[in-house]
Formats: sequence, structure tokens, C-alpha cells
Amino acid sequence: MFEIVRYSILQKRIWDLFVDSSKNGTFLFKRDYMDYHSDRFKDFSYMVYRKGKLHAILPANRDNEILYSHQGLTYGGFIMSSKVTVKEMLEIFELLNIKLKKEGINKVIYKPVPYIYHSISAQEDLYALFREKAKIIGRNISSTIYQNNKIKFVESRKSGIRKAINNSIIIEESNDFKAFWGILNNNLKQKYGIKPVHSIDEIELLHNKFPNNIKLYLAKKNNNPLGGTVVYITKEVLHTQYISASIEGKDLGVLDLLFDKLINEIYLKIPFFDFGQSTEQMGNKLNDALIFQKEGFGGRGLIYDIYEYKI
Repeated sequence: MFEIVRYSILQKRIWDLFVDSSKNGTFLFKRDYMDYHSDRFKDFSYMVYRKGKLHAILPANRDNEILYSHQGLTYGGFIMSSKVTVKEMLEIFELLNIKLKKEGINKVIYKPVPYIYHSISAQEDLYALFREKAKIIGRNISSTIYQNNKIKFVESRKSGIRKAINNSIIIEESNDFKAFWGILNNNLKQKYGIKPVHSIDEIELLHNKFPNNIKLYLAKKNNNPLGGTVVYITKEVLHTQYISASIEGKDLGVLDLLFDKLINEIYLKIPFFDFGQSTEQMGNKLNDALIFQKEGFGGRGLIYDIYEYKI
């Protein structure tokens, strides 16, 4: 009933169209997004056909004897048609494992798509992972707001909003990624000694490829950027990919006003507002200050799990 084949660039169009029609796909699985860092990851994605029609895809890369559901993406796993059943997913895993074993792969690292991104229920793969005796090797926690049942901002966030308004802070959508990257780079270097995951050239490339999905919002005073956020927009979720403010911006509460505008005005109709993960080292280290800020806006815990199973 099923045919499983490796993805090739000749299937780019059918792959992208399937992502759009799937029940748990987002623009991160479009080939123009996945392939921007193809020099860093050896693509080993699969396409699953049922009676000649594409039924599921697996964005993945290979590193030696391990298959990863893709290391360049925050989440992944099987992207499925709405017609995929539990029994079919069990069979797909079985057939895939036979194919992987022949390829010399003996382990799979799998990051399922969190449920908030699903247009309809799509956790058949989690049951299949259980049947494969997969174990959780990483558990990262994000902070998420349900827009139809929000928690009020804490007083410190409200105070920041008032301060920003009193200082004539303006919130606007912008294409000035260079200005924001200057603030972001400076903060990450000083706090953690690291750089953003994306270079300025990469984020501008991705924004140009996906202008309706990747947007920058800046908080300005006298037209001077003091902080901002890059958001990833999908049908179900508004996700903050990067958040940063200058010292002056923090003093003036610019991020408090920025998120008040995004959560309570601009993206009110998108079901979930996801602040992203506040953990490192596969979830074993919690950034207390970072999650404290997100929880102050009403964000509460959402898990991004990482599974492993041996073939």
C-alpha cells in the first residue's frame, strides 16, 4: 500500500504543496526554508506515498548513523495528510525503519510538531513512537498564551507599558533587520557569548522568501530603534523567534508595550501566542530570568519534546 522514497529537488513543488494541505505542517517545512542551511545538514528527507498519492513527509537530515527529524528546525517529525490513521502510521514507521536499516542508520532522533501547530489532531506519530519504545531525551519548555483564555499581565509588565507610553514609544512593523540585529547581537554577546542562530543575511533571505510569515516589529523613540522582536506567523500560532532590547529600551519598558500591542491588538485572532523556549542543554537548564519575563505576560508551559529510538 505504501511507497517510501527519498526526497529530491525534483519533488520540490509537490513537497511544498503537500505542506500547505497537511494537518500539521508550517512554512518551516517549505524547501526554501529548510534548504537555506543545506550546507550544514545532509538532507535525508522522505516522502510517503499511498496508492500513488503523497500521504506524509518526513523532513530529516543524516549525520553518520543517525537520522534526525531535522536538526535545523525547532520541531519536525512526520507531516501528515488529514487522512493518515493510527494503523497507517504504525505501518509507515515499520517500513521506514526497514529502509533506514538498509541505509546503515541505527538510531532516530525525532522532534514532533507541538499540538498548537496542528489544524486538526495529529499525534499518530507519538503513539507510533511509544510502540517503537522511544524514550524522551530532551524536554524543552516554552511559554504559550491561549488567546481565548488569557491570563492578565503582572503589575511589573503593566508598569512597563505605562512607562513606554509616557515616553512616546512607537511600535511599528519594519524591514530594518540590521538595526535590530545590532541590538540582538550585542545582548547575546554580553550575556551568553553567543551569536543569533541566523546571521543577518540569512534572516533577510528568509524574510524575503516568506514575507507574510516572518516579520519584524520594532519599538522606537524619536525614530531610534530601542528593541524589537522577529515573529514567525503560522495559521494557528504567532511565535517569537527573537526578542531583544537595548539598555535604554529595557529602562523604558519598550518590550512590555510591544507585546501588549502584539498579543492584545495585532495578532488577537491567531489562537496561540508562543514565546518560545527558555531552556538549554536539551531542557536540563532553565533560564529563570527569561521565563520569568514570558510568564509575566501570561505565558504558561508548553513542551517541545525530543525522542530517540534505536532500529
